[in-house]
Amino acid sequence: MLNRNLKCLWTSQLLSQIADGIAKLALLWFVYSVTGSALKTTMIGLFQTVSSIVCTPFVGVLVDRLPKKMILIVTDLLRGLFIGFVPWLLPSELLTVDVLYLLVFLYGLFSSVFTPALSASIPFLIQAKHFTAGNAVLQSTTSIGIILGPIMSGIGIAALGPQQVLSWNTLTYLASVVLLIPLRFSSDIGLIDHQRQRFMTALVEAVRFTFTSSPAIIGVLVIAALYTFGSAPLTTLMPVFGKMLFHLGPVEVGYLWSSLGVGFLLTSIGLLRVTEWSVRARLSLIAASNVVAGLALMALLGVMTLVPAVMLMGVVGAGLGALTPIAWGIVQEISPSSMVGRVMALYTAVAMTTSLAGIWFFGWITQSFGEPSGVLGIGVVLLLGGAASVLFKNRIGEQASFAMEAPRRAPASTAS
Repeated sequence: MLNRNLKCLWTSQLLSQIADGIAKLALLWFVYSVTGSALKTTMIGLFQTVSSIVCTPFVGVLVDRLPKKMILIVTDLLRGLFIGFVPWLLPSELLTVDVLYLLVFLYGLFSSVFTPALSASIPFLIQAKHFTAGNAVLQSTTSIGIILGPIMSGIGIAALGPQQVLSWNTLTYLASVVLLIPLRFSSDIGLIDHQRQRFMTALVEAVRFTFTSSPAIIGVLVIAALYTFGSAPLTTLMPVFGKMLFHLGPVEVGYLWSSLGVGFLLTSIGLLRVTEWSVRARLSLIAASNVVAGLALMALLGVMTLVPAVMLMGVVGAGLGALTPIAWGIVQEISPSSMVGRVMALYTAVAMTTSLAGIWFFGWITQSFGEPSGVLGIGVVLLLGGAASVLFKNRIGEQASFAMEAPRRAPASTAS
């Protein structure tokens, strides 16, 4: 399963995710330290996602038509330049919160292209029966990034300050780009049979398929929407929760955040064994993992010291780690290979919209009613996600099983 292309992609993503982890904590810590406002801190997450919501549906058409290697390299390079190199050039007095908001918006814009291209690459690297495992392999890079990035960022902030951390982080993004160069895709362009089809016609076709022709995908979208509504504000508000609930500094918040990544990593490894499970069984796993994450998050309110908080956050991470590889796998299995970029882009747009709503809503809840209310509310949303998984399980299982029998995707041999 781990062929040469997937290994190259994994290595590049590992560095990219570490860079993301370093940058995110540095950005959030800078804004919260300057403003002292949980609501203004959540603006980092809001600006990062709003561009994705607007652009991602249109990006899907480009992903299906243009070489994915080129898209991955260009967008990863631009992400590194805007989130790292630009702060390097600015004097300290000019690196204001408003400037950071602008840079984060541009970073989110490039990510809105990168993420669908990444997810759409999987069907052209491995066989369909291994899609969940392939997505889990890629998610393991996110897990390691969450583990190492915040720790490195926290130490760097304490020693150098957030601006210097962002500046040196540019080198990590550049190394990620270099590792993408050996990637080779054959037959990853011209996948839209209607290459001459008008742009909007291709987009409408994907919207129709996603929201009317495939009830299975609709169910997955609902589950993913609840998941991102809760998980996005949790990571965005992590410095606020750590500082106010447990009185932690940047290094300790880095430990708390990294424990979330340890849980993600353990689940990603475990998902390698369930890749050929039935869709119904995989959805049962999502339901159970969401419930575990929600209950563990609520239990955080009963602890007062770092060690039990770190342990519980690891359990939360393990619960949150199941959804994305499984959901991506189901969507990739059902979608025609010529449309997978557009469908994954629409999936991303829905997820970004609900994450934006969650970040704003729980930022307001935390600001207005306190940090415990924010944590409790996020836990409730995760429990609702588990309930939705159970509700949709039977219908999605029938639809996905039928769709998977249809020979609609390119063979894995298309990847060199």
